[in-house]
Order: sequence, then C-alpha cells, then structure tokens
Amino acid sequence: MIVDDERDDPDPAQPVDVSRWEALVADVLFAEGLGDRLVEVHLHFVDEPSIEVLNRDHMNGSGPTDVLAFPVDDLAEVPVDVPVLLGDVVVCPSVAARQAPEHAGDYHAELALLVVHGVLHLLGDNHADPEQAAAMQTKERGHLARHGVERP
Repeated sequence: MIVDDERDDPDPAQPVDVSRWEALVADVLFAEGLGDRLVEVHLHFVDEPSIEVLNRDHMNGSGPTDVLAFPVDDLAEVPVDVPVLLGDVVVCPSVAARQAPEHAGDYHAELALLVVHGVLHLLGDNHADPEQAAAMQTKERGHLARHGVERP
C-alpha cells in the first residue's frame, strides 16, 4: 500500500502528524480487505481557502468543509494484479479543530474521524440515506476503536 501525503496548510496552530495518518489509512485499507493489493491513496491537509474552492468547484458546496474525497479507480473494475489509484482525501485541519468539541471530542480524534471517513468514501461507502449513514458510522467506529479513538 502507498499513502502519499501532502501538507498544504502551514498553520502551526493545527499540527498534523502525517506518519500517524498514513498508518491509519493503511490500517483501514488492510481491515477493508485490501492488504494484498497495491493501492495508492493521496492524503492532503489544506487550509480553508483551498478546501472552500474544492468544495465549490467539485461538490457545488459553499464555504470551507472538513473533508472531501475524490475517488479515481473503482476497485471492482481494476484486475486484482493491477495497481489501484484509489483517490484523494482532502482534510482541513482548521475546520477540524473548530468542530472537534461538538463532533469527535478533540482535535486528533476529529482528524482521525475525517481521515477514516474520507477513505471509506474512496472505497464506495456513502451516507446518502439513513441506512447507509448508519452502516458507514459503524465502520468508522470500528476503525477508530482499533486506534483508541472513541466516537461519541
């Protein structure tokens, strides 16, 4: 597995331990049954203006958001012996820091939740209806629990 990360947000107020999040992405992929495939994920940590532009241009949203996922290859369409470019997960640490107290509890738990959430989107999980949302939250809790993060 390859996890390529990029830190585009130079704000030291929201530290990002990229090796920690690389390990989390690799663990989620392994737990989701991709341990024997060559899978590449790009993980980006960006500032609010950058994620706001991505949100507007690709999701028809307004304002900055916490996480966006941009799938590239569909696992079902790529032969098992061919490398997979799963896609990009874009996280905004400053939005994560702001929403953490009401959402995941603290800054690092919020970043973990957002990284897991983004990777699950790359894998095809969605929360478009209540049943899908509940299934996705169950997966998120399981992945986070293996890393000592309890999601409220």
